[in-house]
Amino acid sequence: MTDNRLAVELAGLKLKNPLMPASGTYGYGREYLPFINPDLFGAIVTKGVSVQPWSGNKPPRIFETAAGMLNAIGLQNPGVEKFISDAIPFLEQFQTPVIVNIVGKSIEDYVAVVERLNEFPVISGYELNISCPNVKEGGIAFGTDPVVAHQITKAVREATNKKLIVKLSPNVTDIVAIAKQVEAAGADCISMINTLLGMAIDIKKRRPVLANIMGGLSGPAIKPVALRMVWQVYRNVSIPIIGMGGIITPQDALEFIMAGASAIAVGTGIFNNPKNPKLIIEGIHDFLVEEKIASVTEIIGAAHQ
Repeated sequence: MTDNRLAVELAGLKLKNPLMPASGTYGYGREYLPFINPDLFGAIVTKGVSVQPWSGNKPPRIFETAAGMLNAIGLQNPGVEKFISDAIPFLEQFQTPVIVNIVGKSIEDYVAVVERLNEFPVISGYELNISCPNVKEGGIAFGTDPVVAHQITKAVREATNKKLIVKLSPNVTDIVAIAKQVEAAGADCISMINTLLGMAIDIKKRRPVLANIMGGLSGPAIKPVALRMVWQVYRNVSIPIIGMGGIITPQDALEFIMAGASAIAVGTGIFNNPKNPKLIIEGIHDFLVEEKIASVTEIIGAAHQ
């Protein structure tokens, strides 16, 4: 659906609507072609891309919960060279901005991927997954330490002129402190939140369900937490926020926008129903028409007034 009232802008990046797929839930778009035309979205966010191929974790690595799902995929991906040869030609067919999610085990890994991809015009920006374990610091995630979050953002900022989005982990004591540091280091935008750490136990086997023991919890169960964090960060930074975490319905999306998100992403909701993105966009449009609102930008942060 194209309607000017749905258009938004993220630090100069113009989107026809505020909806995008959350990284890791949409692949590179090819698998969803029977259900979703990639041009439906305001922007396409790819699954994570690393320097070398990552095999991911051993199965079982997905488990459905009462109000969402646990995943311990382990950021499996074929590496940047395979992404260039296979995914980029596919993504070049569409008119929608492409944001590549970047993963790594060191700051140098992130910078290397970005430097390799900078030459491709189809890529509008990068989303840094800083929930990855920092192998040089004993496996602690980059995004749990404000100083390290600043360092990785600054290093990638110096490596590219493309839009830079940093995806925040909720598994921290003070997410506002992390947000302030990535803003100070040059991030154009923040996306939030990544999954919450959780687990499940098979009572018959008396063992954790996931081979990795713990995984990332996503879906409706985390929406109140995600919404609270978007609210907090919006009040403390000046760069745009992409809100996500349990968005299934148009109402969910509108709540995030009113909490301060300039755009929103749907992840587990795509698994729930591949047609959800279309329904969400249509629902936002209908709300704006019914409320006689000229632009979705008028309600960004409206709940703070």
